[in-house]
Amino acid sequence: MQANSRVVSSNQHSVHPRLAEVVGRHLRTTHRAEISAHNIQAYERLSFEIKARPRPLVLDSFCGTGHSTAALAERHPGHLIVGIDKSARRLAKHPHSLRGNYLLLRADCEDIWTLLAGDGLRPDYHYMLYPNPWPKAAHLQRRIHGHPSFPLLLTLGGTIELRSNWKIYAEEFGCAMHLAGHRGRIVRLANKGPDLTLFEQKYRCSGHALWSYTVNVKP
Repeated sequence: MQANSRVVSSNQHSVHPRLAEVVGRHLRTTHRAEISAHNIQAYERLSFEIKARPRPLVLDSFCGTGHSTAALAERHPGHLIVGIDKSARRLAKHPHSLRGNYLLLRADCEDIWTLLAGDGLRPDYHYMLYPNPWPKAAHLQRRIHGHPSFPLLLTLGGTIELRSNWKIYAEEFGCAMHLAGHRGRIVRLANKGPDLTLFEQKYRCSGHALWSYTVNVKP
């Protein structure tokens, strides 16, 4: 793979000054949004699979092509790994939508989180690997920890791992978790794989520092 990925460029050079304000507001309110029909249909596929072959869950949110979902299926062979991404184009690059112990859903993660929480379904593990960093300071509320759906992660619980090639993103996510009463750990990943995602492979080949934040959340 060519090492041609640029490092994240931002007009923000530390944790966002409004992070505590934004996270605090979301923690005091309930995220309510109308769930789209295609997300309900995707969730029905997941519900059918859970009922047909009950297993503990692993979520791979914002999974892109599903490369990471397949890798996580090998890491957690006794679980059902659910890869979720809103892009049909990205998911179409994966050869199959159901293989072995994983399932790929074209859906908005926030809606699937809402439906899972509503049914009392909790993942053992929840991965969010290299989400769009939205690096402009004005885009804080587009980041996972700045979005109104952030409290849903706390409701679902489990061992949550976020990875990013932008240290500030991982630090902000950790601060948001701390504000919510959960203390985790941020580490720099080793220079050698195995790589969970194609982005991780590309970033590593490009010489980027890669960061992981992990926290165990009891819902």
